[in-house]
Amino acid sequence: MAEPHWLPRPQFRPRPQVNVLQLATAILATVAVTMLVTATPTLAEIPAKGKHTRLDSQQTAQDDSDFPRFAEPIANVTVSVGRDALMACVVENLKGYKVAWVRVDTQTILSIHHNVISQNSRISLTYNDHRSWYLHIKEVEETDRGWYMCQVNTDPMRSRKGYLQVVVPPMIVEGLTSNDMVVREGQNVSLVCKARGYPEPYVMWRREDGEEMLIGGEHVNVVDGELLHITKVSRLHMAAYLCVASNGVPPSISKRVHLRVQFPPMLSIPNQLEGAYVGQDVILECHTEAYPASINYWTTERGDMIISDTSRAGDKYETTSTVSGYTKYMKLKIRAVGPNDFGTYRCVAKNSLGETDGNIKLDEMPTPTTAIISEMSLLNRSYGKKTS
Repeated sequence: MAEPHWLPRPQFRPRPQVNVLQLATAILATVAVTMLVTATPTLAEIPAKGKHTRLDSQQTAQDDSDFPRFAEPIANVTVSVGRDALMACVVENLKGYKVAWVRVDTQTILSIHHNVISQNSRISLTYNDHRSWYLHIKEVEETDRGWYMCQVNTDPMRSRKGYLQVVVPPMIVEGLTSNDMVVREGQNVSLVCKARGYPEPYVMWRREDGEEMLIGGEHVNVVDGELLHITKVSRLHMAAYLCVASNGVPPSISKRVHLRVQFPPMLSIPNQLEGAYVGQDVILECHTEAYPASINYWTTERGDMIISDTSRAGDKYETTSTVSGYTKYMKLKIRAVGPNDFGTYRCVAKNSLGETDGNIKLDEMPTPTTAIISEMSLLNRSYGKKTS
């Protein structure tokens, strides 16, 4: 099995590989078992036992068939932090030889044949038919990441290595990430998002509502990286932004940052001149934009504030407003317009940053009845001339 591209190579100085089981045999023969469970032995530089003689290739091949051999490579294992890991070592023709598991980077013995040597309570060992040897690591931690070696105490020692990759899902670093922010229109603003995990997370910014962002004069859907910088922020930038961090390890994570932009009220009037006839109901409209939200009201031409009471049926005035974001749509309904209702009405909006107003003129129109009677009278006179 090919190693993933991100697997690091063992980082330790070349040194003679130690036959752990020969060392362990000597330890077990001279030291009480109680000492084995009170200290974790580490490998030492010791010479291999036995005499070494030069053999010809034919004899070497013949003798090699009598030695244990690894049936397959030790597979690299990838596991999320907190999960359990299992590494397998399959040895054929083991005979009377013994198997050990070793942590390569620290050169620490973890198990010797049927015995777990490590004091780490998360490590255990199982075996099957004197052929398959399984190293179990419960609730894996980031410190468990590294190379693990399965050894057989032949002379010279035989071994295989496998890499345990511990991946960590992304997490937002709250202390280094922006929170909800309020700024004045026209200022520069920077939103920062920091995330950690393994592999290193990819971070991006986008608007929660899915709308495009105006960044550097361009409309974009996503900004890559930890920093979202907006030059001369405007009310159009007011929105909730999502910082999204992902590294291929589920789940991805996001944080919501609400950007609020302060500006004084602005006002627009769809129709500055309205006409109505006596007895008609008429509606005047006024649209305002402001943040913080403005206080809006209507006044008459004399400057009196118009107060409506919707609980009273048939009240002369009825004011309503609809809010959408930082925009407010105001309406003034005047019922049964009378001669004294014609004139100028003022729409006012004010907040802590300023105040603005606009005027709507209401003019009198001839009533439809008068117009119809006049037209019918003209028609009748014209018809009478023709018949005579």
